[in-house]
Amino acid sequence: MRIILANPRGFCAGVNMAIESLERALELFGTPLYVYHEIVHNRHVVDRFRKRGVVFVDGIEEIPEGANVLYSAHGVAPAIREASTERRLRAIDATCPLVTKVHLEAVRFAREGYTILLIGHEGHDEVLGTLGEAPENIRLVQDVAEVEALDLPAHAKVAYLTQTTLSVDDAEVIIAALRKRFPYIVGPSRDDICYATQNRQEAVKDLVPEADLILVLGSQNSSNSLRLAELAHSHGKPAYLIDGLNELKEHWFNGKETVLITAGASAPEEVVQECVSYLQERYGATVESRTIREEHVSFPLPRELRLATS
Repeated sequence: MRIILANPRGFCAGVNMAIESLERALELFGTPLYVYHEIVHNRHVVDRFRKRGVVFVDGIEEIPEGANVLYSAHGVAPAIREASTERRLRAIDATCPLVTKVHLEAVRFAREGYTILLIGHEGHDEVLGTLGEAPENIRLVQDVAEVEALDLPAHAKVAYLTQTTLSVDDAEVIIAALRKRFPYIVGPSRDDICYATQNRQEAVKDLVPEADLILVLGSQNSSNSLRLAELAHSHGKPAYLIDGLNELKEHWFNGKETVLITAGASAPEEVVQECVSYLQERYGATVESRTIREEHVSFPLPRELRLATS
């Protein structure tokens, strides 16, 4: 067996920043420490922090007044910030700067009188936060059918934004449908889909022709991880999204000579290496690391933590 390790894979700059923020907050404030939503969408990461006393909540009302709360990498709506203030919570904002960029674009387009069409997945934490920036001005569209069903005239003043973790190819299809329906539609000056999502998809797209099977390390609620598995499937290859070694099935590897392994932007590298080690021991697999694009992006810790440590 041959293993191709896709690069880039795993943690992106936003995830690194969010996890480091939670580590630093634990050092500074101890427990109980609350996080609004999962810090990132990965079971291993969440479980590790939960064992250290971090409490993950889906409602601000679950947090005692005056406590410490950290906002996840996916961002929050203004109403959540207001509720935090009312409860006198010490808030640490670990929102990924690329998500903040989308929030600011939503505010700007709403202020300028646009109807905003947000391309994304209903119920995703990031989408909920973006919708909350201008709820009267934003409509969610998830596919071309929903574009066609919009009750807006062709000359309507419309703008589009996208969730940062979408499939690049899928988003382009929906954007093309929007441009066809609304010739005067405007969008962000730069693509909203984050660099890490694009790079991990590009690596899979480039390497999947060489593989007989693709393993994507990541959790089922991780949008960017799901997109990697879908991308591999779209090229006619069997692909499995797994949280870790315990989910591997022996029969997957029957007759398979080349396995491509990648990881979503919130999946820790240790789960990748556990799978690699297992395949080396079980099948005598050789490992080849292939880098499609270099990444040198980093984000600073939230202002609240920088001030606390200065």
